[in-house]
Amino acid sequence: MLPGGEPPHGAARPAQPAPPGQPAQPAPSRPALPGPGLVNAANALTVLRLALVPVFIACLLAGGTGWRVAAFAVFAVASVTDLLDGRLARSRGLITDFGKIADPIADKALTGAALVTLSALGELAWWVTVVILAREISVTLLRFWVIRRGVIAASRGGKLKTLLQVVAIALYVLPGPPAVVREVVMAAAVAVTVVTGIDYGVRGVALPPRPTGGGGGPP
Repeated sequence: MLPGGEPPHGAARPAQPAPPGQPAQPAPSRPALPGPGLVNAANALTVLRLALVPVFIACLLAGGTGWRVAAFAVFAVASVTDLLDGRLARSRGLITDFGKIADPIADKALTGAALVTLSALGELAWWVTVVILAREISVTLLRFWVIRRGVIAASRGGKLKTLLQVVAIALYVLPGPPAVVREVVMAAAVAVTVVTGIDYGVRGVALPPRPTGGGGGPP
């Protein structure tokens, strides 16, 4: 309390005394700060990643070494935006409902487009594409199914899965790497994809329900 009875700057003001016989009036509270706007840097990177998907497909289907290098460059830029938008949103408080929905959609769109196009070109076995996409779609549906009970936290295995998928796809897109290297990395990506998918499923089913009522538990 400052001299003269004034509270320090930023401190809550005490309740105002009420006339005799009337309840005390609560101190006025400061208005809540508005949340981040829809248009921000993190969401812009997510939209950019979505916009790069058709560009990547066009370069990949064009054929020729030059276009394959261009497709690799587009894929690399899109993958980097996947790293940046999440970090930017968390560090600067730019997390929005749009970002929560659009970010995983952009990730699946990029990965799925790459796998389907490579399989359509006869460069990647269709069963690999089916296994990876089935896992990604299943985990996404599982997250929506358990959303009322909580959130399945990302694991280190999930991050490793994403890294292996990106590296494996990049090796298939870029002309030059030996076939055995591509196949080994993609095999590792498929194995980790399946194992982490099973792990997410087990953790999702075992997720305890959120407490209800006025017991004082977390919401």
